[in-house]
Amino acid sequence: MKIIVAIKQVPDRDAQIRIDSAGTWIEESNLQYALNESDAYALEEALQLKEKHGGEVIVVSAGPERIGQTIREALAKGADRAIQIDCDNMADRDALGVARLLAAAMQPENPDLILTGLQSEDLGLGQTGVIVAELLGLPHATLILHVEKTETGLTVKRELEEGWFQSIELPTPAVLTIQSGGNKLRYATLMGIKRAKTKDVRRLTAAELVPSNQTAVPVVTLVQVTLPPKQKSTQILSGTAKEAAEALVEKLKFEMRVL
Repeated sequence: MKIIVAIKQVPDRDAQIRIDSAGTWIEESNLQYALNESDAYALEEALQLKEKHGGEVIVVSAGPERIGQTIREALAKGADRAIQIDCDNMADRDALGVARLLAAAMQPENPDLILTGLQSEDLGLGQTGVIVAELLGLPHATLILHVEKTETGLTVKRELEEGWFQSIELPTPAVLTIQSGGNKLRYATLMGIKRAKTKDVRRLTAAELVPSNQTAVPVVTLVQVTLPPKQKSTQILSGTAKEAAEALVEKLKFEMRVL
């Protein structure tokens, strides 16, 4: 299988965030960056499919020069090669503008499968993968936790609400957006880091991929960014000691995200 994984570099979740002077985005200088979490799960799913069925995994990312670090991380984990789209004005592009860049870079590869993360940690729109599927005219499915290759295509496990799951079949090629938590993420080995230095990274520019008249006016414009207000609150957890402990663990995991 030839699998393409779209990855995004986002500010590290522990970074100190400041709003820029225009109030329309964050101050990006002196920030630490990391691979977007759900994209890391998409990469892991692709690597596991490659290990089972053979083929190659190609990562694609768009952004300024610094995204090369995240691309090398993906290569160190096991991706075979990469496409780096040089674009310094990513903050000026909406989900459609980014999807056009990714789709234009992906199309000549004729992949069997395209994986993206469900959403990015910085904007959280959850739209880019779906728009890529539409631009390429491919079937797609979202909220995917697991992918199985079959003789006729793919069987995927989708996460629904309230603990429900759905199993569906799709033909290939297809686009899937991957939910976090479906697999255990691997670390890059020392040998993987060394091999990543020799793997091919093809450099493209945004101007090469998409005519300027298609990206000049975004469909969606980010008007203002604000930090959440600081406030104190107290919650009383009712029920038995066991029930209160279980509720506390749920809040620490999914609201505070400290576990």
